[in-house]
Amino acid sequence: MTATRSSALADQLGIPQQTYANYEVARARIPASMLPQLARTFGVGVDELLGLRNGSGKRGPTPKFQKQLERIAQLPRAQQRLVMQMLDGVLAQSNR
Repeated sequence: MTATRSSALADQLGIPQQTYANYEVARARIPASMLPQLARTFGVGVDELLGLRNGSGKRGPTPKFQKQLERIAQLPRAQQRLVMQMLDGVLAQSNR
């Protein structure tokens, strides 16, 4: 992505350009609290942003799962990090 476009997106999201650049190159994780704002910026739903639903007719997340994602996005950042660590641990075990 060009520097100008990155800067414009950073401005739209209300974050420093350097923070956005760190997200782009995976030096930092985007906080879950930013997902609704990112989805609005790109004109998609949070589920689509997370790759849980696409335009090919595949089913998206269950309503319960969607509600859980929305609730997680509303948690304070420290609690979001804890949830992400727990999910990472579960997913890592399932890949063994």
